[in-house]
Amino acid sequence: MSASSEYFLRSKRLGFRSWAEDDLDLALGLWGDPAVTRLIDSRGPLSEQQVRERLLQEIASEREHGVQYWPVFLLETGDHVGCCGLRPYDKEEGTLEIGVHVRSDRWGRGYATEATRAVIAYAFGVLKASALFAGHNPNNAASSALLEKLGFAYTHDESYAPTELHHPSYRLTAEAYESGKGTAA
Repeated sequence: MSASSEYFLRSKRLGFRSWAEDDLDLALGLWGDPAVTRLIDSRGPLSEQQVRERLLQEIASEREHGVQYWPVFLLETGDHVGCCGLRPYDKEEGTLEIGVHVRSDRWGRGYATEATRAVIAYAFGVLKASALFAGHNPNNAASSALLEKLGFAYTHDESYAPTELHHPSYRLTAEAYESGKGTAA
């Protein structure tokens, strides 16, 4: 099977598939990069074992909940861009958490925006989520700008254990998305 046929979700430039246990090299290229993890994990540079644990958590999330932060690839070359996806957040309300991590050598090319838009459409269109939650490190201005551009509304600050900080937190409802307020250009 070619890599492109593995993608369950596509955008103009990107393809999404599920993590597999033999993706450790890809995971190390993403979560093993201190430039990527400095704003999402307070432990400092992650060891190979810590990255392996993160990879296995994503695989378990999909097995248990049907969602994960899926690995994302360039359709044209198959090169790994990062990950973007969903986690359970509030099952009773039908709210999922959305997140995106882009390899540092891919920053500044619009991949986070494109990947997040594709996952938002998937969350509301396929999974029928009622709302999406997102948070970001208070020191990450790029994530703040991305969420605002995509139509998320700030709701509160929330403690985030991996960084030991209170993260600005946002919400995008299905109604706002469908009325055109979400994923604005």
